[in-house]
Amino acid sequence: MGRLLIKLIGIILLFTGIYFFGQNIIFVSGYYSYFYRSLPASGSVLAIMAGIFALVFFRRDTGNLGWILLSIGIVLVFLSGGVILRPTSLWNFFIAFTALAVGYKLLNEGRINF
Repeated sequence: MGRLLIKLIGIILLFTGIYFFGQNIIFVSGYYSYFYRSLPASGSVLAIMAGIFALVFFRRDTGNLGWILLSIGIVLVFLSGGVILRPTSLWNFFIAFTALAVGYKLLNEGRINF
């Protein structure tokens, strides 16, 4: 029962860190007058969908291809200009990063080494 509680606390901390980081990231879509200007945005959606599909359904066969498609999709999101990063305080960054690191450590190893 103790390991289950530690894993649950790790998941909660991990999601808390993602939440704090996610507060300062805004995804936008825009109207493009020419079709070729929306290609990075469309390509990012297709690459992310294909990468997640490959990782979820064909993990053994195309695991590396899934990660490659996912990273290409993330790069294309930033190239399309659809991501706005708001300024954040050092305290907010510290809390988010600490929650992510501790949550990940608890989830994987079940303990924190100081």
